[in-house]
Amino acid sequence: MQTRKPVVAGQFYPSQHNVCLEEINECLEQRTLPKTIPETIVAGIVPHAGWTFSGSLAALVFSAIKKQHEKVNTFVIFGAAHSYLGLVPVVYDKGSWDTPVGEVFIDEDLAETVLKNGKAESNLDEHIYEHSIEVQLPFIRHLFPDARILPVLVPPSPRAISLGRDLGEIISSSEKKIVCIGSTDLTHYGSHYGFEPMGSGEQGFKWASEVNDKEFVDAALKLDSEAMLKTSEENQNACGAGAAAAAVAAAEKLGKKQGVLLAQTNSNEIMLNKMGTSSSDSVGYAAIVF
Repeated sequence: MQTRKPVVAGQFYPSQHNVCLEEINECLEQRTLPKTIPETIVAGIVPHAGWTFSGSLAALVFSAIKKQHEKVNTFVIFGAAHSYLGLVPVVYDKGSWDTPVGEVFIDEDLAETVLKNGKAESNLDEHIYEHSIEVQLPFIRHLFPDARILPVLVPPSPRAISLGRDLGEIISSSEKKIVCIGSTDLTHYGSHYGFEPMGSGEQGFKWASEVNDKEFVDAALKLDSEAMLKTSEENQNACGAGAAAAAVAAAEKLGKKQGVLLAQTNSNEIMLNKMGTSSSDSVGYAAIVF
């Protein structure tokens, strides 16, 4: 059986079982869910940086899902295409993914159904070094130990929307509880990223969060997947716009009209709060459920 091994364990999150479990629990305890969340959750958007920076936001999304749904059969995880340069979404369609807290198996039946629709292709190799899906799996394995997954790398093109809609249609006729997760970080701001349209330092970070990130988040909350792709291309405010747009398109197909923003922050803000120091660069993060 094909098993995908972790590639960023020990970098983005702990590689040892007990330490990883401790950090999962720390992430789950760092933030509190708002009083009002959707009664039924069909999709979410999570960040994918190192857990020190974005783990508590990812945990918040999975906590919300756990609160409303004790059992989830399958998580479809749309990942950012950081190094994959193809135009067609690619599915990891068989075997399993290993994590420090246990193995997670692929929903091969769902994978077969998705691939039959022709909106995605099977390609295991493109998933080997991509971290945007991997960093979510320990949370899923811990909170939903019996859940299966369907990892899909999704480039930021209109194909992302059609894939999401197809998944929504497949889910609507399935007896399984299936939740779609879109993995993206927001604006990468600073000289390190070659993106400083509003200058360096605090003024630029403020614009990145309150204007640039907000435009992408607002489009997501309105379930406007086309606007998400457009603003990402024009304003560089999401590295996984295709992944997030696919999740939103699936949620819309499943009848959702509005998303709920659970939390939003950026890496500079977290550095100030946790370490008492600022940075010359910053990356935005948001946690959203539908």
